[in-house]
Amino acid sequence: MAESLGVAVIGAGMAGKAHAAAYRTASALYSPVLPPVRLVSIGDVNAEFGSLAARRFGYERNDTSWQAIAEADDIDVVSVVIANSLHREVVEGLLAAGKHVLCEKPLSDSMEDARAMADAARNSSSIARIGFTFRRTPGIAYIRDLIRTGVLGNVLHFSGRYWTDYGFSPSAPMSWRYKGGPGSGALADVGSHLAYVSEFLCGDIQSVSGGQLSTVINKRPLPLAAVMGHDHAAVSDTFEAVENDDYAAFNAEFATGAGSFEVSRVAAGHANSLQFEVFCENGAAKFDQRRPAEIQLFLNEGSSNDNGYRQVILGPGHPYIAGGLAMDAPEVGFGQNDAFGYQARAFLEEVAGLSEAESLPRCATFDEGVRNMELLDAVTESALNDGKKITL
Repeated sequence: MAESLGVAVIGAGMAGKAHAAAYRTASALYSPVLPPVRLVSIGDVNAEFGSLAARRFGYERNDTSWQAIAEADDIDVVSVVIANSLHREVVEGLLAAGKHVLCEKPLSDSMEDARAMADAARNSSSIARIGFTFRRTPGIAYIRDLIRTGVLGNVLHFSGRYWTDYGFSPSAPMSWRYKGGPGSGALADVGSHLAYVSEFLCGDIQSVSGGQLSTVINKRPLPLAAVMGHDHAAVSDTFEAVENDDYAAFNAEFATGAGSFEVSRVAAGHANSLQFEVFCENGAAKFDQRRPAEIQLFLNEGSSNDNGYRQVILGPGHPYIAGGLAMDAPEVGFGQNDAFGYQARAFLEEVAGLSEAESLPRCATFDEGVRNMELLDAVTESALNDGKKITL
């Protein structure tokens, strides 16, 4: 085991700050078996954003180029949390420099780049993983356990949606999120999460059909200054065309069961609303990210007069919680930021050389990231061909 692990985060935006905070708390989760974690650098081309994030989260410095982080001898582990189109160059450069890399989803903005990144990861001596953070959510992991242990049984039907509203205002400023080809908008941004969750629970999707992509706000104003995350900043009277999808929907067939999916970045009133319901042979379960410390569970037991969904409050008996919260007690609550902490902890455990038996489940591989993009690519192909069925 290394004497210590030096950490950097490239990207000081909304998700970048979540990664930065997660590394700060990761060593305090569970038993203290990790080597000391050194918070070294926040990298961002905007020096002001990088400096503010470094000071806020206790990192030693900020850098304005990924190359500086790749060349730094005091950095071992790097999270890459920047625009999808920039992932390949940065990740390949970091792996070549011997850094361990945790890349945000989706893996890239093109299948060619994603497959090249997976090849680079396979041929590297470093560890490369992708951040599908929702696999760390206790409620989702618990539902998976209920399916796999037979309590719920085989999946018959999955219904999911991920609604967000960061783009519902026509005055929301233009950013990289609104650029790219078909399927690189809401489908890639939040549909990647929803699609991954569905396969995490239900197994591989065999085919997709009924693909639909819609751009409902066709142009957006340019911001007057740098914009972080989903911030709504002052804008100019110059507009640029939106190139990708505000809304997407599709149907899917699993090995057992079927599914329906809907994602949006223009769903006013739903800031971050991942919801799904999974129907199985022995009952069903519901999850709502806005109430992450609970699930709704229906088991087909007893009289139909008394049967129905019941609330299950998540606590130390459910995945990832026991030993992983400062207040390790029932009903203390859980949120999405905690999931980033578990993700960082799992990645650091693997880098540190802890065995799988004594670690959290590993983070997803780049090959899983390619699989997720292949699925979204099939949805896009379906949408561009009048909803045609596409077999994976």
